[in-house]
Amino acid sequence: MTALIEIERLTKRFGGFTAVDDVTFSVAKGEVLGFLGPNGAGKSTTMRMLAGFMTPTSGTARICGEDVVDRPVAAKRHLGFLPEGAPTYPEMTVTGFLQFCGRARGFHGSALNDRVAHAMALTQLEGVRLQPVETLSKGFKRRVGLAAALLHDPAVLVLDEPTDGLDPNQKHEVRNLIRAMAPEKAIVISTHILEEVAAVCTRAVVIARGRVVADATPAELAAKGPTMDAVFRALTLPEVEAA
Repeated sequence: MTALIEIERLTKRFGGFTAVDDVTFSVAKGEVLGFLGPNGAGKSTTMRMLAGFMTPTSGTARICGEDVVDRPVAAKRHLGFLPEGAPTYPEMTVTGFLQFCGRARGFHGSALNDRVAHAMALTQLEGVRLQPVETLSKGFKRRVGLAAALLHDPAVLVLDEPTDGLDPNQKHEVRNLIRAMAPEKAIVISTHILEEVAAVCTRAVVIARGRVVADATPAELAAKGPTMDAVFRALTLPEVEAA
């Protein structure tokens, strides 16, 4: 299968601190990759580099064959990105914000309206469409960010903690949506929750201290322990002992 996401030896340093260290993996169409690790492991930094919001110190990242540094606009045409915190313009209504995002993507007129309506339907935002984003709960704000990422029907989705702040029913709905979209896209989901990976992912990459320590199926990870902490200990204990 052709990889829609290609990350090769990606590294990010902040002064003397290496946040991401020589990370390599790829994701093909039809794959949902869980990007796992404890807080501070380098997950969000890796995803920001992949999305073109942070320049790597070294290494490369490509989306649908387009280098995110050399051809950033072309790469981002294929990308839907839900960053940590799901930033928006809080004074805008939900509809107004999504229309703004759609116009930035080049949609106008009936095509824009159709895209906004479809994204709101997918994320069940119709009931709050006229509310200012700042009046919404954390869970609804997350869904607005997800709708913005889905608006242009991208081939690649990079989702940082997509169910953060959602109640159990909302988490179930978002996971069902991801499963429904998966056959036609390459999807990366960053999380520190093993249950999330088991629920929707076909594969998992575990990062610790900025380095990839495992690339396995969710079942293989779950066999190492029932929680992310247990998996992390099982994967890193030999390195700690060797040190």
